[in-house]
Amino acid sequence: MRKYDLVCFDMDGTLTTVRSSWRWVHDCFEVDNEPAYQAFINGEIDEAEFMRRDIRLWMDKQPGVRIGDIARTFQTMPLIGGIQETIACLNDCGIDSVIVSGGIDLAARMLCNEFGFSDCIADELCCDENGVLTGEGIQHLDLRDKGINVRQFIEKYGTTKERTVSIGNSFTDIPMFENSGLSIAFNPTDEYTSDAADHTIFSENIADVLDFIIGDDEPEESQQKGFGAFRRRSS
Repeated sequence: MRKYDLVCFDMDGTLTTVRSSWRWVHDCFEVDNEPAYQAFINGEIDEAEFMRRDIRLWMDKQPGVRIGDIARTFQTMPLIGGIQETIACLNDCGIDSVIVSGGIDLAARMLCNEFGFSDCIADELCCDENGVLTGEGIQHLDLRDKGINVRQFIEKYGTTKERTVSIGNSFTDIPMFENSGLSIAFNPTDEYTSDAADHTIFSENIADVLDFIIGDDEPEESQQKGFGAFRRRSS
């Protein structure tokens, strides 16, 4: 009998090998958001304005930039190894997997579609009827408390905190940990995240989390598949 019903994954730095999907787009467009980042860190602007300034950088660099242009950058965004077999194993066990990210929803939805995640939530880029970016974004997630979204998914999938797992890599994921029965710091960027988690894993393969989630309860079919089918994608 399975112990968990729901696994919540952070995206940036956990499912990807880059720290931020926003940063990935900046690098692809060869722009620097350091001034906006410092203004946000210093409390001079809120998260909504932070998104506007980031999006404006792309629009200034490439006038008329479309949502499809942003989506194409994510086709080469480097991912951590083992996503395919991890989600396949969780699905085989009847465990829902969701993405809870302060990154860009285009990237999160692409991962959902490609690997079979049950759901995702991330921040949205706004565009007009022709797909041209408007310069606005919709904040679906508050980086100060990602636990809110974990609780929403717990309710949506009809489970409990005790039967939920959260996996993340930074201090913004700690509220996720606090709303879960099992927490895993995966390649954590700071000691606070590691200290807040039940387990810490440093690895190039996300499938290593399965040892703590599935353990000996893994179904025979998944055992036969093994964890070597997915090769790490490179940029």
